[in-house]
Amino acid sequence: MSRTNAGIFMLKEMKDKLPPSERKIAEFILKQPQDAISMTAAGLGKATKTSSAAVIRMCKSLNISGIQELKIRIAGDLQRNIKVDLRDIEPNEPCTSTIEKMTSHSLQTIRETADLLHSDELEKAVEALLMAKGIHFFGVGASSIAAMDAQQKFLRINRPARAFGDLHMCATVVANANESDVVVGISFSGETYEVAKVLQLAKEKGATTISLTKYGSSLVSNHADICLYTSNSKEATFRSGATSSRLAQLHAIDILFMCVASRTYDETVTYLDTTREAIGSLFDESLKRGKKVKV
Repeated sequence: MSRTNAGIFMLKEMKDKLPPSERKIAEFILKQPQDAISMTAAGLGKATKTSSAAVIRMCKSLNISGIQELKIRIAGDLQRNIKVDLRDIEPNEPCTSTIEKMTSHSLQTIRETADLLHSDELEKAVEALLMAKGIHFFGVGASSIAAMDAQQKFLRINRPARAFGDLHMCATVVANANESDVVVGISFSGETYEVAKVLQLAKEKGATTISLTKYGSSLVSNHADICLYTSNSKEATFRSGATSSRLAQLHAIDILFMCVASRTYDETVTYLDTTREAIGSLFDESLKRGKKVKV
């Protein structure tokens, strides 16, 4: 089942990338969303002096099934009636105000990411990860944090995962990949050249490729068999550590991990208990050694 929100978000993000006829339709819907959801494809084509075929092409450009899904998503947006108000941090801002601003922005980022994760693509990604004999996560800069987080999660449930932030190391591993491997490229912009090259190499080797990028067609997603999208929520001026993009990526990784864990529930619980006991035993041993130390 598709998500029932983010139609307006999709149109705003893709509007300037669409061909002229499709852009006219997008602009009309954004200006008159309430009217648009009651129109057919032919009606939208007539209202915008384009055609029903252009409406269908626009839906395809948005990577959705058709005009019906778009209208459902827009209706969901209107019903939710969320006003996005990204307020930047100001000089000498009180901590209480900073807490409110950052929390509001984080919640918006998580909500938009959830709306953009298409369930069909997510199911494909889960199936690929369940079947994989090798899972390789790759991200550059702040995106490498999401890759390392994914490695930590999947290793805990005995999945053969590795994370790379170094292009040469990742290329070395991917060069020996085959159809039993899955390579996940993480890039907020979707335009990170290194990530795109790794996915291109992985496809040449027959591996399944998954991209995790902001919404829309990009250099990275064009090399992916399965495309997962995160919110393109605008960053504040103080973009230290890529705050909202990092949060969106971590949220998507959490969802992907939980979907895999749910499909293998019993063995996942066993693996988690085993790893928890192993880590606990290390802690207990360190305590025992600490007691032996004379002060």
